[in-house]
Amino acid sequence: MMMRVPDAFAAVLAAARDFGTESVPFDAVAGRVLRERVTADRAFPPFDRVTMDGIAIHFDSYQRGQRIFGLEDLAAAGMPQLQLANFADCIEVMTGAVLPEGTDSVVPYEHLEITEHEGFRRFNILKPVAAGQNIHRLGSDVPSGATLLEPGIVIGAAEAGVLATVGKTEVTVSRRPRVMLIATGNELVPVADTPEPHQIRMSNIFSLRAALQQAGIEAEYLHLPDDTAHLREALGTLIAKTDVLVCTGAVSAGRFDHLPDVLLSLGAKKVFHAVQQRPGKPLLFCTFNNGPAVFGLPGNPVSGFMCCYRYVLPFLKTCMRQLPSPQEFAVLEEDVVFDKPLEYYLPVRLSMSPTGVLSARPVPYHGSGDLASLLHADAFLALPAEQDTFPKGSSLAVWRFR
Repeated sequence: MMMRVPDAFAAVLAAARDFGTESVPFDAVAGRVLRERVTADRAFPPFDRVTMDGIAIHFDSYQRGQRIFGLEDLAAAGMPQLQLANFADCIEVMTGAVLPEGTDSVVPYEHLEITEHEGFRRFNILKPVAAGQNIHRLGSDVPSGATLLEPGIVIGAAEAGVLATVGKTEVTVSRRPRVMLIATGNELVPVADTPEPHQIRMSNIFSLRAALQQAGIEAEYLHLPDDTAHLREALGTLIAKTDVLVCTGAVSAGRFDHLPDVLLSLGAKKVFHAVQQRPGKPLLFCTFNNGPAVFGLPGNPVSGFMCCYRYVLPFLKTCMRQLPSPQEFAVLEEDVVFDKPLEYYLPVRLSMSPTGVLSARPVPYHGSGDLASLLHADAFLALPAEQDTFPKGSSLAVWRFR
C-alpha cells in the first residue's frame, strides 16, 4: 500500500539520528552546522567608537558659542584612548578610533574650515553640531555576554566574521555523515566510456553527489550489478561503515529489482516502499538497528533527483541538527491538470515580481526520464493529490534545487 507524502516525510524525519559533533578551526567552518551557543566575550563595540574622520570636541564648549577649536592631539584607530586636557581645544580623530576622554561629539572634516598659523592648526565649525553625533556607543550593538549565534544555523560569511570577532578559535559543529551512493544496473557504464546502443553512462549518482556537496556533505560512490549475490556481499560490508546508504535503481517491481529483498535479508527494517507521488512512486526507505538508514531511489533520473531534495537532504540536515528553513510557496503562472491520485512534483522556473511575489512557470517536461528538463527549472512545485485541477494563481509549496 502506498504511503501518503506527508506520512512518508514524517517517517523519514522520525528516523533521523544525531551523527555527533566535532571541533574544527574557526577558519574552516563555512557551510558547517553550528552545535554550540556563541556569546559576546565583550560588548559590541567594545568602546565609544568614532565613525567619521574629523575632530572630537566637548559639546558644552560648542553650546556656549565657541566655534573655533585649537588642536591638542591626534587619535587614530588602534591607539589607546587619549584625554582632552582643555575643553576649548579638540582632538583630531580618525574613523575607528577610541573617542578621547573629555569629548562627546565628532565634527567631520566636511563641516570644518582648517587654518594653520605658526605650526598651530585651528578648526572653524561651519555647520550645526548635535550632541553625541558620529559616535558608535559602547555596547550599543550587543552587550557583553549576549547570545550571538544559536545551535543549528549553517555558518556563512557573517557568522564566520562574528566567530573571529569573539575570538572563537575552535568551533563545535555537526559531524558530517558518512554517505555511500550506490548505482545499480547492468546497463550502466563509467562516464569516460563510450556506451553501446543498449547502455547508458552513470549519471544519477553524480547529480546526487553534487546535491550533497552543495549541502556540505561529501559522499563516496559505487556501481553494483543487478545480481543478488553481489548486492548482498557489498551491502553487508557497507552496513558497518556508513551512516547513510543512498541507492539508485533496483527498487521497482521488475525481475531484476533485487534491492528490497537483499536489504531485508541483511536485517533491514522496511519503513515504507512506495509513496503516493509522481515522480518517485517506488521510493524505498529502510533502517538498520545500530546501522545506516537506506534510501532506495527510483532509477529514472528525475525521480531520484526529486526524492533527493524532498527526502534525503531534509533527512541529512535533520540528523545534523540543522534548523529547518521555512516552507516556500509560489504562485502558479498557468493552469495545470493532473488527474492521478498522486502528489505531483512539477518542474518549474521561479521568478520574483517587482512586488515581491514568487511565481512558478512549468517548463517543458517529458516525464521522469527527462533529465535535461531540469536544466530549465529551479524547483519542483508540489501539486496535492487531493486535487486534479490547479488554476493559474494557485499558491503551492515549492521545493528548490537551484
